[in-house]
Amino acid sequence: MAEQPIAYGGQAVVEGVMFQGQYSLVTAVRRKSGEIETFEVQKKAQPILSKVKKIPFIRGLIGLIEASASGAKHLQFATEQYDLDENPDQVRDTKETFTSKLSMWLGVAVIGILSFVMGKVIFTLVPAMLASFLFDGLVTNLILQNLIEGAIKTILLFSYLWMISQTPIIKRVFQYHGAEHKVITTYEHGEELTVENVQKHSRLHYRCGSSFMILTILVGVVVYSFFQYDNMWDRMIIRLELLPLVIMLSYEVLRFTNALRDIPVLKYLGYPGLWLQLLTTKEPNDEQVEVAITSFKRMLDLDSEVKAKQVPSNHASSIGM
Repeated sequence: MAEQPIAYGGQAVVEGVMFQGQYSLVTAVRRKSGEIETFEVQKKAQPILSKVKKIPFIRGLIGLIEASASGAKHLQFATEQYDLDENPDQVRDTKETFTSKLSMWLGVAVIGILSFVMGKVIFTLVPAMLASFLFDGLVTNLILQNLIEGAIKTILLFSYLWMISQTPIIKRVFQYHGAEHKVITTYEHGEELTVENVQKHSRLHYRCGSSFMILTILVGVVVYSFFQYDNMWDRMIIRLELLPLVIMLSYEVLRFTNALRDIPVLKYLGYPGLWLQLLTTKEPNDEQVEVAITSFKRMLDLDSEVKAKQVPSNHASSIGM
């Protein structure tokens, strides 16, 4: 049986991109000197976790937790390199340092799954509270109540993304996000990873975490419509209790829409996520694409090295050694 193609993923970091392969994770960042520096981590074998990740619905939560844990070191590496370039003598006002790093992390969290759960809690509770405060008593239809809540959530999300995208550093993170998508698309089309080839492709991609965010809003509207509530606090508690279910269902919907992206008419199911990516990605320049290519190629090399080492071991076991 032919092997299934690997669905490579990644995320943008400050002045760089992280890519995750079967056996390794690699981050490449552009230093102020122009040099590209990489940070490499080899995955540890986790047979039980690998089996659990194949179970529908549960795999969504497991993948989210795993991505949070694995991405933390890479986000830290990128922000540290940026901070070293901006402050080579490490002499800086404490308040300024805190404000700068907080700004970077708030923006990177939009793309990095590390802070996704915290973001989902905030973007779940605040819209529920606002919808109850403004419309309870005026709107009695449960479905309409949830549509209003979903609209508030969408407005808040788009407003937040637009605001942070106006800052220079986050705009560059969004450019690297676009570079990440372009590189993956180029690879999936079987083309050579050159700057010219990569730049020809769209900065939007169906499997993006941004698509996941908008899907949780749409799926939430449907799921919440099956549950009644008595007051604002009851509504907020129900939303928190249902959040894992919404995340699991949204992950499966994302997989489903990605599988249908080449089918006429059905491909439009993934369009809401692509629309959101118009905010979370920007067109990268050639230097940023070069960084993304460096990261992806190094990840492929490391994966190939691990596979090459596994061949003798598998062969020896097959002849009874």
